[in-house]
Amino acid sequence: MDEKMESFLRQVPDLEKQTPGELIDFFVYYLTVFENREGVQAANIETCFDLSRLKKYSNIHSYLSSNSKAKRGKKSKYIRTRYGYHLERGHELDIQKSLHAGPAKIGTSHLLHLLLSKLKDKKEQSFLQEAIDCYEIGARRATIVLVWLLTIYHLYEYVFRKELSSFNSALSRDNDKRIKVTQVMKADDFTDIPEGKFIEIARSAKIISNDVRKILDTKLGIRNSYAHPSTITISEVKTTDFIIDLVENVIIKYEI
Repeated sequence: MDEKMESFLRQVPDLEKQTPGELIDFFVYYLTVFENREGVQAANIETCFDLSRLKKYSNIHSYLSSNSKAKRGKKSKYIRTRYGYHLERGHELDIQKSLHAGPAKIGTSHLLHLLLSKLKDKKEQSFLQEAIDCYEIGARRATIVLVWLLTIYHLYEYVFRKELSSFNSALSRDNDKRIKVTQVMKADDFTDIPEGKFIEIARSAKIISNDVRKILDTKLGIRNSYAHPSTITISEVKTTDFIIDLVENVIIKYEI
């Protein structure tokens, strides 16, 4: 099954109890909100049924057409435009509220899936897929650890492939005894440099901006807090902020 579709279906409450008609509503929501389509046709919904391997509605076109007509005292469920059908705003909000995730989490999940399709490095893809799986089931600590792992690995690769000379020059000027290498010869050598120190050297070499350094230092502190046994709890909002900050300001910005 398509990964994005699978991710969305996990958020549908009591999926196995939804009728084929109710599933059409969820599929229209998926296509117009997750896929950002301006409208959908019956054929698009039929494809969703095929991909999800769920019992198909007998006449999808009729369902969409019938529910786009207002009934006495009630608004129509669908609005039809030249692009196809989309949910009336009130019905769209009802579906959004019923999902096992708020709009911020849905948007962030979508951002991660888009990133997954863009990454070319197999290790990065693996780290990100694990992070997505953890985020979508609410494993927040694991999400924090995996997103940081993805970020620092991405920076190691970026520096090694594009800025190694500048980094090694800055490294040679640093006398911190915690650093176990005098020169980075292979990507694995970065692991002999404390992560906080790596960030400091990357800034000293002008590979990253001071604003990015601040973001990385803050997120490293958060990772450290949640990667060790503690009674500290982490909210979904903070987890989402952690992801968005690193994805948009580091992983996407410093393209390999």
